[in-house]
Amino acid sequence: MRDELNSEKELDAIHHIAVAVNNVAEAVAWYTSHFRCRVAYQDETWALLKFANTALALVGGGLHPPHIGLMLPGADRFGPLKTHRDGIQYVYINDPSGNTVEVLEQQDEQ
Repeated sequence: MRDELNSEKELDAIHHIAVAVNNVAEAVAWYTSHFRCRVAYQDETWALLKFANTALALVGGGLHPPHIGLMLPGADRFGPLKTHRDGIQYVYINDPSGNTVEVLEQQDEQ
């Protein structure tokens, strides 16, 4: 498997980084007033901000742990997939240091 991971094939993509916030609307206002980004999605529980090279998820209410989201084909090799309300399939895993990684199944249009 290591040879496959180190091959010249296309690299996996960091889809987003998720941080916990106390107030989603307040966090969106702060990030959009301090940095050049756009709001891709927002509701009272979470928001997704698009930056030039990745996205930042602002998650309130303890819905999801702070994590890095990686999108790749074959995410189910890491465990049974769940489905987000937007239809994207995912599984949470932990790296050796205990950091949470959300592995998202790559969509056809990605």
